[in-house]
Parts: sequence; C-alpha cells; structure tokens
Amino acid sequence: MSRKPELKGRAARLARLFPAGPRQAARTPFVLLVVLLLGGGLIGLLVLNSALSEGSFRMDDLHRDTKSLTDEEQALQRDIDSYSAPDALQRRARELGMVPGGDPAFLNPDGTVKGVPTPAARQAAQEAPAVRPPEALMFSQTIGSPPSPARSDTPLGSPAHSAAPDPTATTPETPGR
Repeated sequence: MSRKPELKGRAARLARLFPAGPRQAARTPFVLLVVLLLGGGLIGLLVLNSALSEGSFRMDDLHRDTKSLTDEEQALQRDIDSYSAPDALQRRARELGMVPGGDPAFLNPDGTVKGVPTPAARQAAQEAPAVRPPEALMFSQTIGSPPSPARSDTPLGSPAHSAAPDPTATTPETPGR
C-alpha cells in the first residue's frame, strides 16, 4: 500500500490550503453565468432588431416623401417651362396690350444717340381685352382698387394707364404734409 509521505514545513502549510481528496467544482454559479450571458445576448439582439426595423420604416417614409416632392418639383418645373416658352410669352404680352418694339437706339457715353429712335408700331387689328394674371388680380385686390384693364390707346407707364394716384401720397414735386 502506498502511503503518503508526511509533509513538513512550507509544504505542510501549502497542503492545508488545498482540500484533501478529489472534489467537484460547484455547477450552480457557472450555470447562472451562462444563462445570464445568453439572456443578455437575446435581449440585446431584440433591441437591435427593433431599432433597425424602426429605422427601416422611417427610411421608407422619407423615400415616399422624397418621391412626392420630386414629382411636385417636376410638375412645377413643367409649368415654369410652359410659361417661359417664347410663344407663351408673346401671347401673354399681346394679352397685356404690349406690341413689338422697333429698332433700338443707344446712348453713347458722350451723350450722343446712336440709331434712330422710333415708337413701337400699334396694331390696328382688334385686340381682345387684357387678361390679367392671378398675381396682379390678387395684388390689386389687396390694395383696395378694382383691377383696371390695360388700355391700348395709352402707352404703358403713362398716368392714364396706371391706377388713380393716392391724394395723400407725397411725390418729389410736392412737399409732404
């Protein structure tokens, strides 16, 4: 039979720290640690998945909004293009009572006139009454005066063409009250 030798000194003190005989480690703390790690991982994955889903829904809403705004922008750009087409501008100018201008005359820096100034030719054909744009109608309604149609026998900018002057307004010719 084998007998263990008796330990003395330092070896005896170390041997007392270790239990005598084979022992198994406690399983309960290890099992709890594994269960906590797995549970924490699952909860973390759930939170991450819900955050990604929320971000995906928000991105879909933003894509939908972007598409509708892009469609609206394209529709407005088509309107602008149709209003700024040369034939539309010409038709609109005729509706407002404008006529094509003649040859231009230029002023030189020394004050001499280059070219022969000629007035714009009036059209003798029947002119339809002026059609005012909605912006002009809204502007004249906010001022309080009814919209006045453009007269073909007076040039644009003349006093007979514009609305009646405000008697309380001050002008450079008359001092203020």
